[in-house]
Amino acid sequence: MIALEISAGDTAWVLISAALVLFMTPMLAFFYGGMVRAKGVLNMMMMSIIAMGIVGVLWVLFGFSEAFGNSWHGLIGNPFQYAGLKGLATAQFGTIPAFAFVGFQAAFAILAVALISGAVADRMRFGAWCLFAAFWSVLVYFPAAHWVFAFDGYAADKGGWIANSLKVFDFAGGTAIHINAGAAALALAIVLGTRKGFGTRPMRPHNLTLVMLGAAGLWFGWFGFNAGSALGANGTASLAWTNTLAATCAAMSAWALTERIRDGHATSLGAASGVVAGLVAITPACATVSPLGALAIGVLAGVGCCYAVGLKYKLGYDDSLDVVGVHLVGGIIGTLAVGLFCKADLTNGINGLFYGGGFEQLGRQALGAVAMFAFSFIVSSLIALVIKKTIGIRVSNEVEYGGMDISQHAEIGYDLSIIGYSSTKSVRRTIIVPPDASSLTDKPARTQEEASA
Repeated sequence: MIALEISAGDTAWVLISAALVLFMTPMLAFFYGGMVRAKGVLNMMMMSIIAMGIVGVLWVLFGFSEAFGNSWHGLIGNPFQYAGLKGLATAQFGTIPAFAFVGFQAAFAILAVALISGAVADRMRFGAWCLFAAFWSVLVYFPAAHWVFAFDGYAADKGGWIANSLKVFDFAGGTAIHINAGAAALALAIVLGTRKGFGTRPMRPHNLTLVMLGAAGLWFGWFGFNAGSALGANGTASLAWTNTLAATCAAMSAWALTERIRDGHATSLGAASGVVAGLVAITPACATVSPLGALAIGVLAGVGCCYAVGLKYKLGYDDSLDVVGVHLVGGIIGTLAVGLFCKADLTNGINGLFYGGGFEQLGRQALGAVAMFAFSFIVSSLIALVIKKTIGIRVSNEVEYGGMDISQHAEIGYDLSIIGYSSTKSVRRTIIVPPDASSLTDKPARTQEEASA
């Protein structure tokens, strides 16, 4: 590897981008938290927040090394090379200190795990989720990140097969993040089974304000996600930033228009979902297409994902918060769209199908997408089945009907009544009646005349 001079500008941009990407996980917690019913909002948010702790620890211990250490046949990095982040204090990758890259990629790993949680809302045991998050990180995400993000000669001499052998263009993680997380979400949803009342009872979002706040926060953080993947303050980052804006605006507009034509109204939930769909789809393509191509990708994602979220009712899998419909489908759309819209001046001479490049790059993109889906779905299913057969993966019917917050965390999201709850280690509920509570029921109701007086 050639030692380059460390750039203060590049380092600052990567550190800022790392903070923006880490910010996306609590914003995802708001986004998902608003979409569930009130009785499960804390549990839903905690599934994202706990991922920060679990994945962060694993990343430092050996996750970074597993993802970016010297490759074993392009499949996995040497988990001992950088174990404990040894040897990186004075190292540099490209024009930035090694630790800047470590932090940036750590935020990616955390978000990938948190994304999956939306598919299992209202029914997965919190302990089982924590165990799944840990094993999925080690067995699925770290190898997948190696496949896609570990380029030969950057953090190690040899990198992953999708980036270096198959030569898929995936600038910021359409395969490693979104197809990967979406496939895992589908596997978990199938193993868990449907929520009680799925398809027959309304399960509307309890707080669309939180949803809109989360979507806006995700959009803000995503500029670090995509533009930060240039790993420098340069023209590539600028193009990725612009394309991220263009595709997301187009996707939100396309989703809203699709709802208006199909259902007669455009919803705030649809607008928020359209934002995320556009962000997902442009992620793999943001540095290899023009802004016009980004607009086209946004339209495809807005319309495609809008219809894809309804597949769960037709096919019978309960993807609670549409991780499959938005992240899996959006990731596939964006990954394939690279093979359609990429331009030679942005890809070292390779044009997409619509620019006369033929089907070769489209085929590479498709193979990368299929490989990632198959790998993630199979291994995720196995992890979920092992957890199900050992400690159990799903809460009881009583807990599901009563709500996840009290049983899993001994807390409630909105304490608006005079009745309090206490919880012992066995998570039993106890009604606590205030000493003066009887006075609230003993007093006769005032008449309308008394009230007006």
